[in-house]
Formats: sequence, structure tokens, C-alpha cells
Amino acid sequence: MRTSTSNPGGPPDTPQAGALDGPALSAEIERQARELGFEAFGVTASAPGPEREALRDYLARGYHGDMEWMATHALRRGDPTELWPEAKSIIMLAASYAPEHPPEDILGQPLNGAISVYAQGRDYHKILKKRLKRLAGDIARQFGGEVKLFVDTAPVMEKPLAARAGLGWQGKHSNLVSRHFGSWLFLGEIFTTHVLPPTTSSEDHCGSCQACLDICPTKAFPAPYRIDARRCISYLTIEHKGHIAAEFRAAMGNRIYGCDDCLSVCPWNKFAQASTSQTFQPRAELTAPRLAELAALDDSAFRAFFSGSPIKRTGRDRFVRNVMIALGNCGDAALADVVEKRLGDASPLVRAMAVWALARLAPGLRFEQCKAQYLPGERDADVAAEWRVTPP
Repeated sequence: MRTSTSNPGGPPDTPQAGALDGPALSAEIERQARELGFEAFGVTASAPGPEREALRDYLARGYHGDMEWMATHALRRGDPTELWPEAKSIIMLAASYAPEHPPEDILGQPLNGAISVYAQGRDYHKILKKRLKRLAGDIARQFGGEVKLFVDTAPVMEKPLAARAGLGWQGKHSNLVSRHFGSWLFLGEIFTTHVLPPTTSSEDHCGSCQACLDICPTKAFPAPYRIDARRCISYLTIEHKGHIAAEFRAAMGNRIYGCDDCLSVCPWNKFAQASTSQTFQPRAELTAPRLAELAALDDSAFRAFFSGSPIKRTGRDRFVRNVMIALGNCGDAALADVVEKRLGDASPLVRAMAVWALARLAPGLRFEQCKAQYLPGERDADVAAEWRVTPP
């Protein structure tokens, strides 16, 4: 979104354009941002930073997996001036979505699916975008200038920019960590032609702690501050479009959309108060959904169930693929009936993981009988390969 105004004067009780210097203008924008529900505010100059070289290294190592959009827009992603040369300052904003209960509790319920905290409620993109539109429009109307806003919708490296603006620091898990809000912050930004004084960047307070690195089920961190997305459960369950490699399946447990392990274990979360914003409250049916019910979703039922949720964008086939893996890890042989129903699914992604899950839940005679029934007619090479792997 880009907004400008030729009549910057607002209502009588609002400051006029040119009436405030940089610090005062920044303070007024922060006041208005907090009234709109943003709990963290900072400013950084629209200029390239060290994240540009870090991105190049990340891409060169192939850590982005099949997220080709990262490489396609690497130049603009690594340099805000490439995205909008006229911008002088970037206003970074954040809202807390800290959960009321420890996210790891669901991992002890193998018959239920674990959904990342951020995706249990309404789509945060829409919520933050609405707030940002209001704030950006008020800035242009009251103070003149031009603005553009983004919420994870453009090649913007939000976490490094937020760290530069003092909202927190990028921890060893590469996510933003705040001394006040822990790991639970949604980020958004407003680029503006106004010159605003940068806020002080945050120091790194990770110290010798590496709890986030140690807890990762798939060992996705080759080194501190460096993540290999190809091994990350969040990437595998959300972004990855193909089959999930066998080496990661057991480690996924019942995680069916995202993973909060490295976030929730961070000691700085002890300072985070559970979010009181009604807009970020989880939907009851997404806090511990039954795997058996999710496995039965067809495309229309999936779209209806996840209407207004960020999960909807992943699509039914990838999501049920994840559910099949979780069922394979549940340890309840009675759920083999649920898995068997997906052996003839229209999606090869689902069929392949149903084969794997059945081998886990019903090895031996039942698996061999299903193999004799389905393998001869299987035309997908990957699914056929799953059938031919010796059951554990």
C-alpha cells in the first residue's frame, strides 16, 4: 500500500505537517501506534545492513530449500532502498501473541495435532494489515509525506530490520527475541519518506544459552544464528511442497502445522505476559484437534474448516500429508482404519504418507494385504517406492 496526501492538515486537534520535528513526530506516531494495539515500536533508516551479506550466504548454502521466492527477490530483500528508493525511514511495529499455556503441552497428546501458536487464531496478516493501514493513512493525512506498509507480503527482511529498530535481537534460532515479550511477536512495517530518528538497536542477550538449538527435533541448526530450513519442521509442514523425507517423519511427532519448540524453550519467555488481545485468541477447535477428524477432510471441508486461518494457504493435500505422518507417530493401532481410507486418496502426497503411517501402525499381514491391493495400480513412482520399503 502506498499513501500520499496533498492536504496534510488533519482535524483541529491533530498536529499539522511540519509542526513537529523528527523526535516529536516519531513520538506522536508511536503514541498512535500503541492506541491501535501495537505493543512494540522502533525506527531504523531505510538502508542496507549486514543482513544483505547474511542473506547471500544463506542462499548460497541452499538453506532456503524450495522457497525460490527468496532467491528471486534477493536484491530487494537484502536492501530496502531497492524496494522503494524514496523511503528514508522504516517504522517497525509488533504485537504480542504470547500464549496462555505452554505450547509444548500438546506434544504429550499423540492423538491430537500440534498447530503452531501463531496459526491457531485468525490470520494475523489481515489483522496487522488493518492496523497498519489505519496508522499509515493517519501519518499521511496528518503529517504529509508518503508511506508504504508491509506484513510479510513483500521481499522485506522483517526480523533483521526489527532488531536494527530495537524491538529485540535475533536469537540463536534466528527468530526475534524481546526482553519484554519473549519470542511471541507479530511484525509489520511502514516505510515512509519522513526522516525519523532511529531508535537504539538491541544488544544480543542470548549469552551462552543454546536451549533453542538443543531442543530442535530435526537438528535444523548447523550453527548458532544459522538455520537450515530444509530440516526445519515449520518449513517442512508449511512451505515444502513435496514429500517429506523419511529421516524427519518420526521426529515430527504430532506436529501438523509449524513447530514452536525453539521459541517456547527460550528463557526470555518468562517475561512475556499472555496476550489479552481478543483478535489473537486461539480457536478452541485448533488448540488440540483430533487427528482422525482432520484426516477425513476433503478439499471443500478443509477450506471451510480453516476459513480465515493462515493454514488455508497451505492447501488440503499438504496439510493431510502432515496429518498422515502424525497418525503414523501416534502409536494407536486402532487408527490404522483411518489411515487405510487415505491409501486411495487423489493426492500422491497423502497416499505416500498413508503408506508410511500404515506400516507404522499395522505392520505385517494387514500391511501386506493392502500392498497387494494398492501397489499394482499405483502410477506414482514416489508412492510406489513407499510401498516397496520394508515396513519397520
